[in-house]
Amino acid sequence: MEYVIENGVLKVSISAQGAQMKSIRNKAGKEFLWQGSKDTWEDSAPNLFPYVGRLTKETYTLYGKEYHMGIHGFAMLKEFAILEHKGESITFILEDDKETREQYPFSFQFCITYKLQGNEIMITYEVHNKDKETMYFGLGGHPGFNVPINDSLSFEDYVIEFDDQAEPIQIGMSEDCFVTENNKSFFLEEGKYLQLRHDLFDHDAIILQNMGDEVSLKSEKSKEEIIVSFPTMKYLGIWHWPKTEVDYICIEPWTSLPARKDMVEELTTQKDLIKLESKRKYNNTFSIKICS
Repeated sequence: MEYVIENGVLKVSISAQGAQMKSIRNKAGKEFLWQGSKDTWEDSAPNLFPYVGRLTKETYTLYGKEYHMGIHGFAMLKEFAILEHKGESITFILEDDKETREQYPFSFQFCITYKLQGNEIMITYEVHNKDKETMYFGLGGHPGFNVPINDSLSFEDYVIEFDDQAEPIQIGMSEDCFVTENNKSFFLEEGKYLQLRHDLFDHDAIILQNMGDEVSLKSEKSKEEIIVSFPTMKYLGIWHWPKTEVDYICIEPWTSLPARKDMVEELTTQKDLIKLESKRKYNNTFSIKICS
């Protein structure tokens, strides 16, 4: 089932499955969110929890015991319940069950709140550790935006502009999308622009750290712009389906990274995971601003 929040500026539709946004429209009815395609990427804006990216052999250990989980965790595959729904905001909730505990042996609540503030969508993740033990997890967003935004332009007419604080480092990744130790400085034109080209993603996602607090998807040929702000996220993924020419780009704020190459990670020692003590809560917010 899909739910709608709106405020006269934006209208956002969100599916209960994965609490995933399925549409972002302005008051003129223009669609900004990728609508999915069976030929490449079927999603629009999945939420990633309790892991970001791939696990080696889809396996991790916790206190030495093996568990198995697919790419980006299980939240995007689960049906969320509605905790609260008002005109301009909605909160979804996912709680552990038998299926999740087979993959991830913790008792938790994972809430996702979407709230409209003018032309901005605030997306807040809250994790409540109901377990007796410390939880270890990662989370993040994966929204895909239509590019070109303006139908008269092309994909290559667009740039991603970084803020003045950005000194991006590209995380070294293997061909099969696992973390290596080969990080390097990431070149931006004039110190702030990534010019979009389809071949940027021939080797899958570009993953950055030290990327500042926000980026803007824009073209000098159009007034339309999408700004993604992520002041408390440590990493940013930029992606579209590899080795194709598709009409979208994903801008993905993450708290943590995939597994290291050839390493079955032990959750208690993977250094970038969030550690949440028993009965405590964690929250993190990023936002999407639609300028049109």
